[in-house]
Amino acid sequence: MQNKDMVNDVLSMLNSSITGYANVITQAANPQFRQTVQQMRNSCETFQYNLYKTAEQKGYYKPAAPANQNDVQQIKSQFNA
Repeated sequence: MQNKDMVNDVLSMLNSSITGYANVITQAANPQFRQTVQQMRNSCETFQYNLYKTAEQKGYYKPAAPANQNDVQQIKSQFNA
């Protein structure tokens, strides 16, 4: 397996983990547990962002093109209606 593939696999797993943490946090009744999971999520987000920046610099990952301003305005108007 090439480095690019491994990095993209890890990024995908991290994104799934972050989503999982968010689901747990929204359902946690115990404040200490909730805080612990939030800290885990924050750490995971930081690691994911650092890996993403490294992958982008090495050309392993290309972000989506920026949205067209007309499209952004159209979506904003739909939600403000």
